[in-house]
Amino acid sequence: MTRGGREKDRDDPERKCIATGESQPKAGLIRFCLGPDGQIVPDVLGKLPGRGIYVSADREALDKAAKKNLFSRAARQPVKVPDGLADLVEALVLQRTIEMLSMARKAGDAVTGYEKVKDWLVKGTAATLIQASDGSERGKTKLHAPDGAKGFIGCLSAGEIGLAFGRERAIHAALAAGGLRSRVVEEAAKLAGLRGQTGGDDGGETAMKDTKNA
Repeated sequence: MTRGGREKDRDDPERKCIATGESQPKAGLIRFCLGPDGQIVPDVLGKLPGRGIYVSADREALDKAAKKNLFSRAARQPVKVPDGLADLVEALVLQRTIEMLSMARKAGDAVTGYEKVKDWLVKGTAATLIQASDGSERGKTKLHAPDGAKGFIGCLSAGEIGLAFGRERAIHAALAAGGLRSRVVEEAAKLAGLRGQTGGDDGGETAMKDTKNA
């Protein structure tokens, strides 16, 4: 399991995090490159030209890389690191997660609303349960993630989930297998790491424990 909460895939190329020294699949890392002005630029899409510098999708790792001058060491030249780098990366990954979830909705691979989500879970259509981090715990424990903590995303707020579905707030959502699910889960795992969670597992485990005690 990577620091971002993503399970390792043998076919996924690995890169070394400059902060932890650990090698892990690229999908669990944040890629950075050097801009023409010598400033470090987060490349959340992984498409910018130039040599990549990788840091785990983890706030402590990002802060360490910035404070310890590790980007300059990796680039082998002086570089400029933006102030509030971890906050900037979190905002970019959040935007990407919402975009991916919105695309899944438009493709018919994601639904929101308690009754629709419950129906998908009962029918076995749902592969991943998404629940708002700031939603009612009592309400959330009425639904069970299809694969325990592994099939659960709990790092998004109700407002953030709502953005993906074109509404003000949404507490419950679900993703079908296939389609964009893996990409949503991947981005959410990074976001969870940046927010001090473990790929959303903490919320999933809490929900499962609360359900048992209800």
